[in-house]
Amino acid sequence: MNFTRWSARLPGTQRRAAARTADVVTEDRLSEGAVPAARAEQLTVPVPAVDELPVREVLDRVPALVALVHGPDHRLAYVNDAYVVAFGLRPTGEPARRALPELDEIGLLPLLDQVLRSGKPRTVKSRKAPDGRSYTFTCTPVTEGHGGGGGGVLVFATDVTDHAEAAERLRASERRQRETAVTLQRSLLPQELEEPDDLRIAATYLPGGTEAAVGGDWYDVITLGGGRTALVIGDVMGRGVRAAAVMGQLRTAVRAYARLDLPPHEILQLLDGLAMEIDANQIATCAYAIHDPNEGKLVYASAGHLPILVRDESGVVLRADEPTGPPLGTGGWMHASGSIPLGPGSTAVLYTDGLVERRDEDLDEGIAALERALAGATGTPQVICDRLVRSAGVTAEHDDDVAVMVLQHPAHTGPDGDLFRNAALELLGGVEAAPRARAFASGVLTSWRFPVELHDLGVLAVSELVANSLQHGTPPMRLRLRRTDRRLIVEVTDGDDHLPRRRRAEPGDESGRGIAIVATIASNWGARRTPGGGKAVWCEFVLPKG
Repeated sequence: MNFTRWSARLPGTQRRAAARTADVVTEDRLSEGAVPAARAEQLTVPVPAVDELPVREVLDRVPALVALVHGPDHRLAYVNDAYVVAFGLRPTGEPARRALPELDEIGLLPLLDQVLRSGKPRTVKSRKAPDGRSYTFTCTPVTEGHGGGGGGVLVFATDVTDHAEAAERLRASERRQRETAVTLQRSLLPQELEEPDDLRIAATYLPGGTEAAVGGDWYDVITLGGGRTALVIGDVMGRGVRAAAVMGQLRTAVRAYARLDLPPHEILQLLDGLAMEIDANQIATCAYAIHDPNEGKLVYASAGHLPILVRDESGVVLRADEPTGPPLGTGGWMHASGSIPLGPGSTAVLYTDGLVERRDEDLDEGIAALERALAGATGTPQVICDRLVRSAGVTAEHDDDVAVMVLQHPAHTGPDGDLFRNAALELLGGVEAAPRARAFASGVLTSWRFPVELHDLGVLAVSELVANSLQHGTPPMRLRLRRTDRRLIVEVTDGDDHLPRRRRAEPGDESGRGIAIVATIASNWGARRTPGGGKAVWCEFVLPKG
């Protein structure tokens, strides 16, 4: 084949022709004395035009791989020296499927068809060839000169192996970083949720897809003692290891602050200050709630977090109202606590924005969809958790991480009704209230059929706590006994907000031994301030198994 009859009609040919015409005009002007003679001599040095260059010699010397094919079956017309070095000699005149099998292997032949039909160049980036190197292929249509009616394609392959390997190393690094963040995130979340006596709880965490780095979503369940339970869910803004690390610090702090048994809004005030110390540029949302089975409600506070949803026993879904303060780490805001009913038979859901937030819809629409899904979801907390995630369309490629926690307050009926009991006595009068409290406790514990040893320990704990309240507290005073399937709880409330503390009584002291005795005989004890003033002092005994 006469290779000189082929020329690539590449963009810029007319521009180069115009440039040559401009050069001729410039030479004419120079001859007329438009510029100094010295410069005229320099500018009139003949420069060969591009069309006059030996094309084959140029293509043979370029480091890129070049091949020329023609006709509908892409018969090979030419390959340059670089192509031969990469893939060996190739027979001209043969169809590309036989002459250039490497192009067939990487799927380039359909692209040649497209270029031949459309007359437009096409490029495919970073294809790995059989020689193990990566190339970017540009296929440009060419036409046969001198009136010929044929057509062909010029294949130009640039070696981009270094770029491809660098990109792969970057992707591998990003994968390792994401795996590290996911591992850190999961290790900082509770491996097993605590199991309160009066609640059934399940939680799920799903990291975002491979294109979205893991975030800082977290949840926790903290038993406070005395039958009360703290429930926490939060979301650290940002992605990657940093967000996961901040999340771990906040979760640890929440568990420490929860031991103080403070109201939810005071817990958030402490967390707000800590978040600013950790990183002034890092903010987080958080909802902290406390469940007391004696009150039948969730007392909660929210720092910029999404509202808690509760489905009551009749199937009606309630959305927690304000107060909602700004996220943690903003500072200067006084949080407040609110409440939402959570009686027997109710189910509550705490969640992060990944469950309900979508780029193409309003956030309220996502929350409304979650309410509808919760209204129709029944079963165990884990079943409900899975149903809510599926109904929200969360998949492995989701663009944000998701945390969901579902809790149920079962309605104890039948045999369970005998395992969950409450009894209360108002402590009226003076010192005579103590013997009445002991008699009341003895009768209740006997009716609950506790073993003699546990009965006696319970009566002793009642005696000491009531005596302590009569001596140091103020009215109104109340004794409450409560049993679950796992423990006996004794609680005494009064109107004084000074919390008792355990101390060592000297041999000559006439008081100061009551709390020490309670701490010795009970499995656990504690004290907290109650809303509206006053305090509650409690202790609990683990029931014998069997």
